[in-house]
Parts: sequence; C-alpha cells; structure tokens
Amino acid sequence: MPRGKHRRPRNNQLTRRVVAAGTGGAALTLPLLGATQASAAQPSQSAPAAAQSVPQAAQPAKSLTHTVAKGDSLYRIADEYDVSGGWKQLYKDNRTAVGDDPKLIRPGLKLKVKTAKTDAVKESATKSSAPAKPAVKPAGGVAKATQASAKTYADNLDGWIREALDIMAQKGIPGSYDGIYRNIMRESSGNPLAINNWDSNAAKGTPSKGLLQTIDPTFQAYHVDGTSWDPYDPVANITAACNYAADRYGSIDNVNGPY
Repeated sequence: MPRGKHRRPRNNQLTRRVVAAGTGGAALTLPLLGATQASAAQPSQSAPAAAQSVPQAAQPAKSLTHTVAKGDSLYRIADEYDVSGGWKQLYKDNRTAVGDDPKLIRPGLKLKVKTAKTDAVKESATKSSAPAKPAVKPAGGVAKATQASAKTYADNLDGWIREALDIMAQKGIPGSYDGIYRNIMRESSGNPLAINNWDSNAAKGTPSKGLLQTIDPTFQAYHVDGTSWDPYDPVANITAACNYAADRYGSIDNVNGPY
C-alpha cells in the first residue's frame, strides 16, 4: 500500500447544526403534558457559558403596607409574606397601630410589613377579586379545567351566617341557619360589636362579646382554625360559639336561651 498521510474526515458542521436545531425545535413543540414526563435535555458542551443558569443574589427585604381583611391574624399575615421573625416581629413593628392585644386586629387596619419575597404580593383588603383566567390549552391537547373562583359572601348578617355554615360544614360542626339566626337575634340583635358590661361575666372581667356573646376564655378554647382570633369578627364569633354549643348541647339548634 502506498504511504501517504492519513487524513481525518471532517465532520460536516452544517449537518451537525441542522440536527441540533431540529432537536431544539422539536423540544419546543412538545405538548405541555408530554413535557412534564420527558427527561430534561442536557446542555451541549458547545453552549456558551452565558446560557447556564446563574444563582441570583439574595434580595433585600422590602417594606409594604397590608390592609387587614376579615379573617386575618398576625400569624397568617406574617406567614403569607414570609416575615423574618414571624408574627412577633410583625406585632413589634406595628404595636402602636395594633394596641396591647395582638389578637385584636380590625378589618381596615394598615400594617407595615417587611418581606424578602421577590414575587408580587397582594393586599387582600384592597385588591378586587379578579376573574378566573381562561384555561391554557397545550399544543395538540385539550384545555385544562380551571379551579372554581373562591366563593364570596355579603358583608352583612346573612353573609356572615352563610360563611360560618360553610366553615362549620368543613369542620364537622353541627348547626342550621335558623338556629344561628335565632340565637344571634336574642344575644346581640345582630350587632357584631355588642358587649355586655353589666352581668356576672363582666363583673369577673370577662364580658360577653360579639354576635353570640362569647366570653374570651370560651372563644379562645373553641376557636375554629382558619378564622380570626378577634372575638368581634362575625364569622369567628359564630363558629366558635357553635363549636362550644355543639360540645355542650349537641348543636346551636338546641340552644333556646342563655348558654
């Protein structure tokens, strides 16, 4: 065999680029559901360093204003905004506005909140309810069903009772609309800020408060998770009172006098 230089065949750069481009194009056209099942593509060695993900620097804490809404508590607000130091720090930052009792925060109260979250956060009391976004239809697939929008209630006695009944149904607390309404009208005439400063409970320093006239120890002992810790909050007061009535009388429906 005649001697000669062994020449390495050239790789066809154009062919390689076309294949790579075709692969990238195919990945972009995958249906949404299929993409979640496929393994993530590994970046090629020839990809520029700028394409690799670079960790972002920690964001400094931001200060914003939260308007207290019905059902809010310092614990829930601190958890929502990921406040460093939790609800105790939130209370410390707003003690002048809140007062001496951190459990009593009224709807409409403005709180200063320090959060390190980088995404936008909503102010529950001021942001209007937005309509549900239309379902996103993945390529070649059927649109996914969106979740039903949150149920809303009127800010009046009827709305408070209906919201309380829905919460009670979730917690397994018995009671009917008529039973709750009847007892509310006897105890407070439908005034959520009613307080009894003259009976024996008041003489002991624990006056009856709210729609169903619960004293603080009873309200705190029978408080229903997910509701406000403010005994004047209508829904929190109803659910706690019904929880107490269920424990002692079987149901608020069985209460027809002072309890």
